[in-house]
Amino acid sequence: MQTRVLVPSGVLGLGFDPDALARGVAANPDIIAIDGGSTDSGPFYLGTGTSKYSRSVCRDEWRQLLEARATAGVPLVIGSCGTCGTAETVDWMFGITCELAAELGQTLRVARLYSDVPVETLRVARDSGRLSPLHPAQTIDDAALEAMTNIVALAGAEQIQAAIHTGADVVLAGRATDTATIAALPLARGAHSGAAWHGAKIAECGAFCTTRPASGVVMVTFDEAGFTVRPMGEGVRCTPQSVAAHMLYENSDPWILYEPGGHLDVTAATYTEAAQDGVRVVGAIWVAAGDYRVKLEGARLVGYQTMMLAVIRDPRYVEVVEHWADRLLLHCRGLIAASLDLQDDAFDIELRLIGVDSALGCLERDRGSPVEVGVMLLITANDQTVATEIAAVINPHLLHYPLTDDEPMPTFAFPVSPVHSNRGAIYEFALNHVLDLNDPMDGFRLQVDEVGHD
Repeated sequence: MQTRVLVPSGVLGLGFDPDALARGVAANPDIIAIDGGSTDSGPFYLGTGTSKYSRSVCRDEWRQLLEARATAGVPLVIGSCGTCGTAETVDWMFGITCELAAELGQTLRVARLYSDVPVETLRVARDSGRLSPLHPAQTIDDAALEAMTNIVALAGAEQIQAAIHTGADVVLAGRATDTATIAALPLARGAHSGAAWHGAKIAECGAFCTTRPASGVVMVTFDEAGFTVRPMGEGVRCTPQSVAAHMLYENSDPWILYEPGGHLDVTAATYTEAAQDGVRVVGAIWVAAGDYRVKLEGARLVGYQTMMLAVIRDPRYVEVVEHWADRLLLHCRGLIAASLDLQDDAFDIELRLIGVDSALGCLERDRGSPVEVGVMLLITANDQTVATEIAAVINPHLLHYPLTDDEPMPTFAFPVSPVHSNRGAIYEFALNHVLDLNDPMDGFRLQVDEVGHD
């Protein structure tokens, strides 16, 4: 049995071509699947349980997808709702769905899949040997667990299948692997397991596997032997190279992809041109694991931050800006100790030279000759008032600190006034662990509601 999965975009909020979406709907998909989140933008969103994407943009795109779902008469599934996939962001998407169902006059059966994991669950799992750190993480103690603001488990195909099997028109899933929403239905309908996971990986970012990534929409057709991926955008093509290359995307190993319950191996996969600018792929295998494990993500508050910016154009300072920055940092630490009586472990200050190794740091190998260098100073403390006070201590020195002790003080540029900006609470990822489950639904929760008008 063939299963056609329509993928409108790499993530809700990124945008897609409405005409390509219409062509995809006309091609009779069996399900529409889209991702809703990622860890790409850092830990803040998981830490706060909020979305990084515009609500108005997500609402507009979700309206189009609800209309597409109604036309096609198939389920619509989104994974990792609201960037981070916490209960708060699943309910955020549920609120949007309820609003739109009422406006569109649709009656929808909506399944919410929650992925949140309580601290006590992890404490018991750790003590019973079912919580395992991934390199280079270490075994986590009670204090570290209690410090987490949010913890989620990444759902796999089994949890998405359970949500679909409720008869839902719409599935709003918490944190899930990027591939799970695409692989779930083909696997349930008997598709080749290796092909199901491989095709899901290729289509996870929509048209990223095509010659025109911004076109957004692709259709993946799965069967008992392999899969075929086709672009829905006008004038867009999939090529063997563009499809095969996507195994490199966000994956440390181009041949192996780990998922809940096993891993995908594409070592023997072959890619050939197919009709309608598509690519046919066969040969991947799925290797089931003895244990069913899910990856965990957690975030914790690490302090409050203030940011300051300056711009240096004096050629003499630009030429030796790293030396100047080292001197300034040492000087500022002394000022803070003398003025505020703070120990080193009560705060952190960091200078980033924008335009000089600011992206890769010590890993940078290219060298150039900048005309000017932006200086970003980050101050982190346990309290926002402390971080702001440190900024006030540093302020005149960031503007006037000389390269040597026996020369006139320079004047650098502040691009904004006030120069400091309070960034508020900041978070860090604090889990790199897997959790063994006796059953794939252990710890996951489903809620089904009827919304809209009769």
